Amino acid sequence: MDSTEFRRRGIEMVEYICKYLETLEDRRVTPSVEPGYLRHLLPNEAPFEPEKWDDIMEDVESKIMPGVTHWQHPRFHAYFPAGNSFPSILGDMLSDGIGCIGFSWAASPACTELETIVLDWLGKAIGLPDHFLALKDGSKGGGVIQTSASECILVTMLAARAQALKRLKSQNPFVEEGHLLSKLIAYCSKEAHSCVEKAAMICFVKLRILEPDAKASLRGDILSRAMEEDEIQGLVPFFVSTTLGTTGSCAFDNLYEIGREIQKFPDVWLHVDAAYAGNSFICPELKPLLKGIEYADSFNTNPNKWLLTNFDCSTLWVRDRIRLTSALVVNPLYLKHGYSDSAIDYRHWGVPLSRRFRSLKLWFVLRSYGISGLQKYIRHHIDLAKRFEKHVLTDNRFEICNEVKLGLACFRLKGSDKINEKLLSSINESGKLHMVPASVNDKYIIRFCAVAQNASKHDIDLAWDIIVDFANEILEKDQADELTEIIERKQKETLAQKRSFFVRMVSDPKIYNPAINKAGSPRLSNDLISPINDGSTPLIRTPSKDSTWISWPLAFLFNSIENEGQKSNVSLRFRHLDTNVRPSSRRNSGSGPSSPSPDNEINTNTCLNKSPKKSQIIYKGISTPNPK
Repeated sequence: MDSTEFRRRGIEMVEYICKYLETLEDRRVTPSVEPGYLRHLLPNEAPFEPEKWDDIMEDVESKIMPGVTHWQHPRFHAYFPAGNSFPSILGDMLSDGIGCIGFSWAASPACTELETIVLDWLGKAIGLPDHFLALKDGSKGGGVIQTSASECILVTMLAARAQALKRLKSQNPFVEEGHLLSKLIAYCSKEAHSCVEKAAMICFVKLRILEPDAKASLRGDILSRAMEEDEIQGLVPFFVSTTLGTTGSCAFDNLYEIGREIQKFPDVWLHVDAAYAGNSFICPELKPLLKGIEYADSFNTNPNKWLLTNFDCSTLWVRDRIRLTSALVVNPLYLKHGYSDSAIDYRHWGVPLSRRFRSLKLWFVLRSYGISGLQKYIRHHIDLAKRFEKHVLTDNRFEICNEVKLGLACFRLKGSDKINEKLLSSINESGKLHMVPASVNDKYIIRFCAVAQNASKHDIDLAWDIIVDFANEILEKDQADELTEIIERKQKETLAQKRSFFVRMVSDPKIYNPAINKAGSPRLSNDLISPINDGSTPLIRTPSKDSTWISWPLAFLFNSIENEGQKSNVSLRFRHLDTNVRPSSRRNSGSGPSSPSPDNEINTNTCLNKSPKKSQIIYKGISTPNPK
């Protein structure tokens, strides 16, 4: 592609980007693809011959776009904003066009100096103390652009570790550094970003994760007590990472309390992670959220989140740049230049050597919008979040789970975590809206963030309508499931009651046969057969004292069969006796009533099935196991 075709294709690309952003609302927010979808659409190998540009762009729309999650979509409310704007895109285009690698001042003086100036601009707008500004008289600090907040926390922890080991080595010159390293311990809140834990893993140091208060804020006394306990155990506190605007619920650690407590531990590095919320401090009314920053050793925020600057652009300021660079300096001869002692070389401020000209896009944004334009943008997002909060509060089925100070509102259905998981899963699967969950104070919540640059009140109202529709469906289904559960439980209880009744019936037939009540209680006898029977009461046969016996209600049952003249060939198996009994009746051959003799009344023709393993004793037609 030569410059002539590049001009033409560049115009086409700008048009494609504009059309993409203007028609985002017509696309599904999240893709409906499964892992590995693209592998089946593209060849296994790169093409050997060059392909036409038109064919490449056709594949972008047919193969790439179906797998894109559209972070700029007006229905995208997950995570935090992914800053983007036309000035920022143009700044990146120019940076890519220049194509410099700004690892030192000599490698690209403008790249280095513009970064220093722009970071001072932004630091002043945020309200950082003068000691964080590189160009302030008497300052030893300064700012640098990193790739992400994760890298900011990593490099500050590396710097703090290097300072701690240097101090401990001077106090214990004959102790190996590996042993000293095992004593170091860092601290953060349970609500801190996971990158703090990852940084501790990379640095090979211990990390103590502390419980915040009910508002997800880490307090000074909790931190101080933990550090004192660890010192008693022989550990060495060296680093504390606090958060202003947590990822889960945009909660704020009490930086002022923590800063005052850390004064008792002068060798501990205090870092402030304000990746999202830090951008909002350019608004005067939000600066009180920064209270306590004077105690901090470093501070980071991400313009690529909430200052309309596209990724990557994470800004970091330090109180003392020498403490940072001394931990990261590697200075081979081929990287030295004549101004090494008087100019800033940003390769000493981070992990990578090579650096892009990222300050260009931030410079373009700050100049194109001005601080007033960026303030208006941030306030608009806060208003949208407040509007969503009002929607939630008008529906008593929902609850708000955080203090809505900035552009994030956390909410949930009143009820179990399970029903909220169902709600969020159903919404995200539909592709109509995209949100993500968080766990705050061990409670499952749903995060709703104002994200799109041009988001409107209509977008918030529409999002709420979608949430309510899915909530209605989920709650109706849940109520139906609950009703089904109640019915099943009632059926089980009824069945249990019937079984219980049967047990009581067998034990006491009075409850089911009034004839027994009429007949009165049976008279137990030591004889095998009750000798008295006047024909009006059932004849009850009872076993002798020393025999195994069938309870008298069953004898009553047999007698009832006989008296009613019914003949049964059903063999009865008694659970508690190893016995099968087949009752049958025998009538006189004449038409008169049956003889009252015992032989005619019960079971003279009873069929006996003997157990093959147990000897049996026969009592007048009833077979029972030998009790011995």
